[in-house]
Amino acid sequence: MTARPRLAVVGDRSDRVPAHSKLADLIPHLQADLDVEWMASDTVGDAIAGYDGIWVVPGSPYADQARVLHAIRAARTCGIPYLGTCGGFQHALIEYTRNVLGIADAEDVQYDANAGTPLIVPLACSLVGETAPLHLSPGSRLASVYPGRESVVETYHCKYGLNPTYVDAVLASSLHISGWDSEKAPRAVELPDHPFFIGTLFQPELSSSPADVHPLIEAFLAAVTRRSRHSL
Repeated sequence: MTARPRLAVVGDRSDRVPAHSKLADLIPHLQADLDVEWMASDTVGDAIAGYDGIWVVPGSPYADQARVLHAIRAARTCGIPYLGTCGGFQHALIEYTRNVLGIADAEDVQYDANAGTPLIVPLACSLVGETAPLHLSPGSRLASVYPGRESVVETYHCKYGLNPTYVDAVLASSLHISGWDSEKAPRAVELPDHPFFIGTLFQPELSSSPADVHPLIEAFLAAVTRRSRHSL
């Protein structure tokens, strides 16, 4: 009997996080094809590297930031398909900046208001409960999710994003900014040489239902299934 793909959904479940109620509806639908495990941040361990996909969902600050960053590093270095939405986008930036760019004190000010390198800071305008245009970088994996489109409208529920001071450092790295808002602020990143590694400040969960799953989630799940098949 062929093993089913295994997906780890990482985040501290809370009724106060709108995306979590949407995920609670969506996950039973996904379990028709996948084994899905929702992990609280403080339960993530080395076994995370054995999953076929890792999805870090909204809900930052997490109870155990270090373990969330461990999950993201495992996805990045082991070629495990990764989707990071909102908090998962922010923490993908932190993990990459610390471990690839070598800025060890890169931090989200929600954890340390006096961080030496305040990488994740309050947005100039809150995006809690907002929809906004997302402009796609041509040729990016994210753009391939929306064939023939240069821009789309996405749903947000977030107050924090990448500090504009560090945009140039990201632009000079292998972590590509693949989605921008109308003011040229980064809203999505990806690793082009990875099987699938995308982080978005927007939350595709919020515009998904079991009957109509967001195309980014569909693309991620396809990557999870491919990895499972290739690992047999």
